[in-house]
Amino acid sequence: MPDSLCLANGERVLADLNALRAIGAYNTGVHKPTFSEPHKQSLDWLAQKLPDAGLTATIDGIGNVFGSSSKPAPKLLAGSHLESQNYAGWLDGPLGVVYALEAARVLNPDPSFRGAVEVAAWCDEEGHFGHFLGSRSYLGQVTEADIDAARDRTSGRTMRDALADVGLARRPRVTVEPGRHVGYLEAHIEQGDTLESGHLAIGVVTSIVGVWQYQINFVGEQNHAGTTRMAARKDAGLAVAKFCVAIDQRFPAACGPRTVWTTGRITLDPGAPSIIPGAAEMLLQIRDEDAGIIARLEQLLRTMADDVNAKGPCTVTIEKLRTGAPAMMNPGFQDAIEAASKAFAGGRSLRMPSGAGHDAQMLATVMPAGMLFVPSIGGISHHWTENTADDDIVTGAQVFVDACRRILGG
Repeated sequence: MPDSLCLANGERVLADLNALRAIGAYNTGVHKPTFSEPHKQSLDWLAQKLPDAGLTATIDGIGNVFGSSSKPAPKLLAGSHLESQNYAGWLDGPLGVVYALEAARVLNPDPSFRGAVEVAAWCDEEGHFGHFLGSRSYLGQVTEADIDAARDRTSGRTMRDALADVGLARRPRVTVEPGRHVGYLEAHIEQGDTLESGHLAIGVVTSIVGVWQYQINFVGEQNHAGTTRMAARKDAGLAVAKFCVAIDQRFPAACGPRTVWTTGRITLDPGAPSIIPGAAEMLLQIRDEDAGIIARLEQLLRTMADDVNAKGPCTVTIEKLRTGAPAMMNPGFQDAIEAASKAFAGGRSLRMPSGAGHDAQMLATVMPAGMLFVPSIGGISHHWTENTADDDIVTGAQVFVDACRRILGG
C-alpha cells in the first residue's frame, strides 16, 4: 500500500460533504440551483477552504471557483460542480469537488511530492442557464453575448441579473492557460446501478456519451372536441403520441448496445379538454458514446418525419437544439485509477462509459482527462433520495487521492 502520507482523511471528507449538504438542505438532499443563495454560500465555503490546501482562491465572473498553486511543479486540475438540480441529491457535484480539495490537502504540503493538485468548481454544470457554461467559459467558448442571452430555465431571470445578485458582476473570467496542467481528473457518483449490482467500488470511466437533442413540432388543426368527426380530425396530440411509439419501435434496430433515448417533454396547444390540439411539441434526447450511431438515429428520425408529412393528416418539423460530442477518457489516467483501485479498493473496479454528461468531456477537448465513479445506492440520482454509503465515499476518496499522485508521478 502507498505511504500513509497519501491517505485521504475519511472523516474530513465526510464532514466537508455534510457541511455542503447543510447548505440549501431539502429533505435528505439539497435545493441549490445556480446562483441561488445556497449556491453562492457553497462557492464561498469552498473559497474559504482552499487556503488549507496551500491554494489561492478565486471566484471568477461566471461563478467558477479556482484554487491555484504557486508550486513550481507539474499541476493536475481536479474538481466538479457545486450547484444542484432542483430538489435533488447532495452528492451530484460536491463529491468531486471535495475529493479534489482532499487530494490537494494531502498531496500539496508533502515535501516528497513533486506535483500539485489545483481545484476547480465549475458553474452551472446542471444547465440552469445553459450548457456547461462554467467549463466552456474556461475554454473560451462562452461570449459576453452568450451571457447576455442566458436565462434561468425555471424563473426566466437573466444571467446578468443573477451574477449581479450574487456579487460577481464585472469580475474577469478565468480561461485555460495552455500547458499549465498535465490533465484534469473528476470524480462523481455513478448515477446508475452498475457498480452496486456488481458489488464493485470504483468505476473507471472510459468515455462520456454524446448528447443530441431535438425539438419536434407537429401542426394539425385546432377544432371542437365534440362536434368534429374522428375521420375529419387533424389531431396534433395524437400525431405526437404515435410518433413517440414509432421511435420506440424503430430505434432498437438501428441503435448501439448502450444507446438511450428519452422524450422528456410533450406540450399540447392549447392543452384544453374540449379542444382538439392544433399543435404539439416534443423534446427528444439521444445519447451514445459513438457519434456515428447518434447520426444514424437522426437520419432515421428524419425519415420517419418524411413519412408523416407524406401520409398526413398532420405535418412535422425537426429542429436540432444541441449536439454534444462524445469524449474519450485518457488511457493513462484510466490505468492510474485502476492501479489506485487495486491499492485501496481490492481491485473491485470496472471500466465503463458514462451515460451522463460531465465537465470532464469539455476539459477533454484541451487536455488529457479522466473520471472515476463511486456507487449510487439504488442507482438513484437527480432526486433528493440520492445517496452513497459512507464507506464507499471514503474508499473513493482514497482511490482519487492515490490516482492524483500516480498521474503526477509521485
